Amino acid sequence: MKNMNLVVICADTFRADIIGKNKKLSFVKTPYLDTLAQESVVFDKCFGEGEPTIPVRRCLFTGIRSFPWRFETPNEGLQPAGMGWHPIPHKHTTLAERLHDMGYCTGLVADTYHMFKPTMNFTRGFLSWRFIRGQENDAYRSGPISEIDLAPYVPEGEADIAKYPTIAQFLLNVKDRQNEEDYLTAQVFQTASNWLEDNRHNTPFFLWVDSFSPHEMWDVPRYYADHYFADPMVKDYIYPQVLNDRNPSEAVIERTKALYFGFVTYVDRWVGHLLKTIDLLGLQEDTVVVFITDHGTEVWDKGRFSKSADRLYPYNTQLNWFIRNPDGPHGKHSSMLVQNHDFVPTILGVLDIEHEPLDGSNVWSKAIKQSAQHNYDYVITGWGPNVCVRDQDHSVHLCTTGNDRKIRVYDLKLDSEETTNISGQNSEIIQKAISRVEKLTGPLPITFGQYRQKSSARSMRTYALQHMNLT
Repeated sequence: MKNMNLVVICADTFRADIIGKNKKLSFVKTPYLDTLAQESVVFDKCFGEGEPTIPVRRCLFTGIRSFPWRFETPNEGLQPAGMGWHPIPHKHTTLAERLHDMGYCTGLVADTYHMFKPTMNFTRGFLSWRFIRGQENDAYRSGPISEIDLAPYVPEGEADIAKYPTIAQFLLNVKDRQNEEDYLTAQVFQTASNWLEDNRHNTPFFLWVDSFSPHEMWDVPRYYADHYFADPMVKDYIYPQVLNDRNPSEAVIERTKALYFGFVTYVDRWVGHLLKTIDLLGLQEDTVVVFITDHGTEVWDKGRFSKSADRLYPYNTQLNWFIRNPDGPHGKHSSMLVQNHDFVPTILGVLDIEHEPLDGSNVWSKAIKQSAQHNYDYVITGWGPNVCVRDQDHSVHLCTTGNDRKIRVYDLKLDSEETTNISGQNSEIIQKAISRVEKLTGPLPITFGQYRQKSSARSMRTYALQHMNLT
C-alpha cells in the first residue's frame, strides 16, 4: 500500500448542525466544507469525551481519554488550569511522534494559543511548527491602550478595560489589521498552504492545521455577518457572553447570531483556500484530508451565547468529523456513536500503521460497511464536574461531585432538541446512566484533585490591567 499524506484541519467552536442538508443551521453558507463532506466518510454522531479545547485536543493528539480528569500532570504556567487543562504527559505518544518515526515530514500551523502555553507539549513530534499569534487572551501585546476603544463592542456605559480585559487584549493584538487577509483565520490557512507548497515533495507528510476560529471573538469582516443580519443601529458584540443574563433586543440577538454565522462562512472560505491548494499541487490522489472540531456553541438556543460546562447539549458537545480518503468511499454517512478518542486509532488504521492498544478504537471499517454497526452502546461526555450519558434513545445530564446530581433526562426520539426534562418519571434510566458513569469514574460522588501552581505570575495571563498605569 502506498504511503498516504495526511492533512488534518481542526476548527474550534464549530457546530455540528451546520454542514450538509436538512440540519438546524444548514442555511449558513459553507460551500467548501459541504463539498468536502460529500467526498468523505462522515460520522454523524461524534461526541467529545472530555471538553473543551485542551482536553479534546490532548485526546485527539494521543488517543488517550481526558475524562475522568487526571491532575497528576503539573501544569505550571498554564491559565486557565481547570479540570482537564493540563499538558500532554511525557509518557503519552503523540500522533505526530508516531508518524515522524514512520518517516513522515510533520508540520503544525495553528492560532489556538492554548496549545502553545508553557509546558503544554503540543509541538512534540513536529519537524516544524508555526504559531499565529493574537487570538483572544493571547498575551501578544500590552499596549498602547490609548489606541483601542471598547465602546463599539460592549453595552452602553461599560467601556471599561478593567471589566472587559479579554476584549482589550484582543483589540490590542489585532490593531494593525488592514484587510481580510490580515485576519488570523486567513493567516492560518495561508501559512498552511505555504507549508504544503514547500513540502509537497517531502512525502509522506503530515500537516495539522488548527484554527481557533470561529471561537470568540466573533470578529469577522463585516460583510460576512451582514449577509445574515445587518442593522447599523446595533453594536457588534464580538464577545457574546456580555449579553448573557441581560435582556437584549431581538435585533441585538439576531446581529450577534449573524456574527457567528458570518464567521463560520469566513472560516469555510479559508478552508476552501487550503483545499484548493491541495488540488493545485496535485496532492488530492495521495492525501487523506480530515476535518474535525472540538465542540460547538450556543447561539441563543436556550437563551444564552457561548458554551458552559452545565449545558452539555448537542450544540455544545457534538463534533464534526469527516475523513476524505482518496481510495474512498465518498459521501458515506455513519450513524454509530463515536468519540474523539477513536480519532488516533482510526487515522492510524486508514494509514495502515500498527500501534499498541489505545483508549479508542479504529472505526473506519465499521463506518464504510453497508450494514449498520454499533461502536458504543452509549457515550459519556465530561465537562468540568458534569457529564452527559448519551445513547440512541436518551441523554442524561448530571453532576459527578457533591450530593446534588442536578439530573436532567431527555427522550431523544421525541425531543432531539433536549427541551423537556423528564427526569421525574425515569428513575430506571437515571440509575442506568449513573452505573455507566461509575464504570468509568468509580463510585459517585467524585472528588477531583488539582495540581496547585507555585505562582500565578508563571502563567501566560489575561491582559493584566492591575499592572498598568491608566492615569
